[in-house]
Amino acid sequence: MTPTQPPTARPSSAQPTAGRPSSAQAPAERFSARPPSARGATTGNLREHAYVGLRQRLMAGEFSFRDRLTEERLAALLGVSRTPVREALTRLAGDGLVEKRPDGGYYPAEPDLDGLRDLYEIRVVLELHSLERALESGVPHDAALLEQLRENWEALRVAPPDPDPSFVALDEGFHLTLCRASGNVELANMLDAINARIRPVRMHDFLTEDRIHMTIEQHLDIVETVLGGDLPEAVRKLRNHVGESMEVVEKRAARAITQMALRRGRSPR
Repeated sequence: MTPTQPPTARPSSAQPTAGRPSSAQAPAERFSARPPSARGATTGNLREHAYVGLRQRLMAGEFSFRDRLTEERLAALLGVSRTPVREALTRLAGDGLVEKRPDGGYYPAEPDLDGLRDLYEIRVVLELHSLERALESGVPHDAALLEQLRENWEALRVAPPDPDPSFVALDEGFHLTLCRASGNVELANMLDAINARIRPVRMHDFLTEDRIHMTIEQHLDIVETVLGGDLPEAVRKLRNHVGESMEVVEKRAARAITQMALRRGRSPR
């Protein structure tokens, strides 16, 4: 999983773009599940407060799928004005967590679990091939890129971020960097496209401390194994790692869907 792209990024290129840090650079930001206080906050903090607070409620299933997310109502709920709420809804639409319907209103987007396993299968094929191609071609992975990746994740082990859906950006960055280290840029481009499609559902993977810590440890184990030259073992570890993630995502997303379906339009607290 990855020190990289914010969840709203959708570029197809494997190269870092503006506003999207390289996965090989040291993670300077820490994602926090605790939104800033609305009282006395700056305009920027108010935007983040509205975005994080609304995202948490959406992922916890506190709205119904039939629940129109009006600016007035959300502003009162979050203790902010309508402007940061409007901007938060735009960001959340980019994340795939809300959708704008023909009536012009925003509504919670239902996580798409039907094709999740198919997309995960494609993801696994791409990532495993990026490891195995070194065995087939005899061309080793980019050691410098992997060593920088290891350094970044060792820093995260020392100071892990709080549980938060935004950790998916770091997770994606890890896997994209691992893929790029194989030397096949198009594999990374394809993986990036798949990540964009499953990102809204995958955000459910990083809501607890145990998943953050386990992800960090498994990433370091995988990159160490690749650097050690044991690619068959790295393939095994990567397959297990992605499989565990899929199981967690399915269960948590399904639980959120159930909560949203049961609410049937009742206003959240």
